[in-house]
Amino acid sequence: MSKAAPLAEPIGTDHTHNVDKVVNVANVPLPTPEQLPNDLDTLKRMLIEVMITLQQERRDKEQLQQRMKLLLNRLYGPRTERYHPDQGLLFPDFAQDPNAIDATNGDGKPGTAAAAEEFEPARQRRRGKPHGRGKPPDDLPRRSWHHELTEAERLCICGQLRIDIGTDVSEQVDWQPASIFVWQHIIHKYLCRDCAAKSAEQAMTPATPADPTTPADPTTPDPLAAETTKADAAASSAAADQIAALPGAAATARGAAVISAPKPPPPIAKGLPGAGLLAYIIVSKYFDHLPLHRLEAIFARQGLPLSRSTMCDWMAASALALQPLYARMVSRVLQSTWLHTDDTPVKNRGHAPDATALSRFWIYLGDRYHPYNVFDFTINRKRDGPQTFLADFHGYLHADAFSGYDALYLPSPRREAAPIIEVACNAHARRKFHEARGSDDLRAHQALAYYRQLYTLERGARDAELDDTGRLHMRRDFSVPILEQFHAWLVEQRDQVLPKSPMAEAIGYALNNWTALKRFTEAGFLEIDNNVAEREMKRIAIGRKNWLFVGSENGGRTAAVLFSFTSTCHRLGVEPWAYLKDVLTRLPSLPTERLEELLPDRWQAAEPKAAPAGTTPATASPTPAASQP
Repeated sequence: MSKAAPLAEPIGTDHTHNVDKVVNVANVPLPTPEQLPNDLDTLKRMLIEVMITLQQERRDKEQLQQRMKLLLNRLYGPRTERYHPDQGLLFPDFAQDPNAIDATNGDGKPGTAAAAEEFEPARQRRRGKPHGRGKPPDDLPRRSWHHELTEAERLCICGQLRIDIGTDVSEQVDWQPASIFVWQHIIHKYLCRDCAAKSAEQAMTPATPADPTTPADPTTPDPLAAETTKADAAASSAAADQIAALPGAAATARGAAVISAPKPPPPIAKGLPGAGLLAYIIVSKYFDHLPLHRLEAIFARQGLPLSRSTMCDWMAASALALQPLYARMVSRVLQSTWLHTDDTPVKNRGHAPDATALSRFWIYLGDRYHPYNVFDFTINRKRDGPQTFLADFHGYLHADAFSGYDALYLPSPRREAAPIIEVACNAHARRKFHEARGSDDLRAHQALAYYRQLYTLERGARDAELDDTGRLHMRRDFSVPILEQFHAWLVEQRDQVLPKSPMAEAIGYALNNWTALKRFTEAGFLEIDNNVAEREMKRIAIGRKNWLFVGSENGGRTAAVLFSFTSTCHRLGVEPWAYLKDVLTRLPSLPTERLEELLPDRWQAAEPKAAPAGTTPATASPTPAASQP
């Protein structure tokens, strides 16, 4: 399968080597009327794209002119007017507002941002969130604070005492620092005096006849009697129910002398942290993007000296405990009818000497019937990663044009059913036309006009909340004719552009992947692009700006497991701390056949309204019980 190589340059790469590709816009001839499309709707969308481009260029030009004016004034202006550009920040009234150019042109007239909105269709404008003071959520706990007057203050000037006739209630949202406490597991032990006396009497009775020539020494313990006592104590607990059921056995039965209340197993065997602390560290790092060295400082301020190496070990142990649940999430994701996938690089400090330092996180988003976001980790970007993970998957796969996926779309002896069906991302194809605007404005804006029509239809279907059948009919009636016109235009323009130009690359990418690009019109549940997976990759991109790298392959797999749970909670609207605390509490003692109950969607259905983070369940004591003297 021949495909154009996707752009692999990261953001911030020096583009000085591409200077030869830049075309002088002044030398580009203006289009003739014959070159413009005859379709009126396409012309309208094309005009919108042209006006947006012009407004953006005008805004950039005005910003550059303002900066140039400040620099020239600094170098050549009057001595009394020279100042450092950052000096204006000390005086907010005289500081340059970066949004002023967007709002106005300096003379009170509407600026570029306001003018650009006039060219957007009214149905594409979205209502913003209301501003101002809002009512606090009803599920937040309330604490009453009564403001009362003393009897002296209630005394009227006439000498009578004013009476209480009612109250006015106003609400104020407040916050208090997170509290760290220690659970003291006080295990109560219980003694049966009768059984203890019988056990002591049996322990003092010699098991073998004593030698008449040797006097008995009461201080010498009998090994056989002690062993018998241990065996009786162990067996009495298991046979207590059977003995109690026998008639007349109450007088002769003997149980264990001392029993104790069972202690719930900890999340980490013989570990110090509780489930709430582990859940807090997981959410802080893998949801709120706080690296462990910052958490180390946060805990130190709160009086808990906790090293980052210890927390790292706790994260690995938590991922190991959650591994059976993670495996069930993977199994369910592979049962989806369609998947979204994407990948992003991350630095790996523990790579082998002959391996690359860039490893990969992969995301696999299940369909609406299997609503799980599962992450995978590989030490490189070879095709082995998706091929291994998707070995048992059969369905539609939304992905970019990465060549590592090509083998998945071919028949294979390993697959009993049909191969995976490729669904390409139109956002990738559109982005290439957007990047080609500087070299070929006419063709770029016409291609963007076609895409604007397609995305307007998709947005309208989403706003109208059409089901899969309605979206399929809409696409067949409106999107397919637009795609046919777009394809004919691409074929016509392919032979008219320079072979090495950005426009040729954009057209080649679209034509090489055309079958997969228009596959979203075959089913209503498919998406026009893969943006949902790319948005989920921002979770990794934001996090790696803070924690910078993974320490080893094992650390990457730990992060993949924990990212899967925090991301799935975010997708389902589940409070991640409440979920992870409950799961880590119940997981050690839960039978294997009941693990399905802890899947995020099952847990959400069983607990539709989870307690907010920081609250204590009603069944638990709000504070640890103090030891009694």
